[in-house]
Amino acid sequence: MPGLDLSGRTALVCGASRGIGRACAGALAELGARVFVAARSERELAGTVAGLPADAGQAHGHLAIDLGDTDAVRAHARALLERSGPVEILVNNSGGPPAGTATGASPDQFEEAFRQHLLAAQVLVQTLQPGMEERGYGRVVNIISTSVKQPIPGLGVSNTIRGAVASWAKTIARELAPFGITVNNVLPGFTDTERLRYFFGQRADAAGVSVEEARRRALAGVPAGRFAAPEEIAAAVAFLASPAAGYVNGINLPVDGGMLGCL
Repeated sequence: MPGLDLSGRTALVCGASRGIGRACAGALAELGARVFVAARSERELAGTVAGLPADAGQAHGHLAIDLGDTDAVRAHARALLERSGPVEILVNNSGGPPAGTATGASPDQFEEAFRQHLLAAQVLVQTLQPGMEERGYGRVVNIISTSVKQPIPGLGVSNTIRGAVASWAKTIARELAPFGITVNNVLPGFTDTERLRYFFGQRADAAGVSVEEARRRALAGVPAGRFAAPEEIAAAVAFLASPAAGYVNGINLPVDGGMLGCL
């Protein structure tokens, strides 16, 4: 049976300065991958790299990138390939758009989110794909949201863009499968991160209740009775990145404690 060993593989994890992205970088490194992390903050990325486990010969690194700058994303990815050789594992992850209704959002807000999430992922896949084909091994894992299956009230722009990324991923999963490349989406439920605390703050203001009450109401809808730890989302990502998941392709995998009310 194929295992979880990622020794000899190279990964790029986006949005890895904190939260789920940082946890994903750690999970992949623990399985033996050489990990490069990307986000805007040079200082926070350096902290992520410093915390990664490293066996002999495992040289991790970081790239300070604004994922909303498409040209810069392409340039950084090309530079990474020149520096590291092929990258077989790509984790697309980025902070969610601001909370608010879809009808109240400006076109610029939709465009900014589209660039940060879908166009960045598209450019990265196009740049890294030749190396994945050369190695006969590729894993693209997109961290999206349960809103792909069930839109979340108050996250109009996010719901829209996440859905677009999910459809894009399903499309390229079929296109890339003949080359040994899989493309899958992980859909986190409520996960204990700064983003979740921000979201509860927005919900509390809208409902005229305390943040603790907004948190309690959300928790009531989670059958598991708790919010996820970032490491639990990262475990699903690490599995999909591994040889063991070689025949898993084009799926949406909720990691939500049973919260979704649909299949």
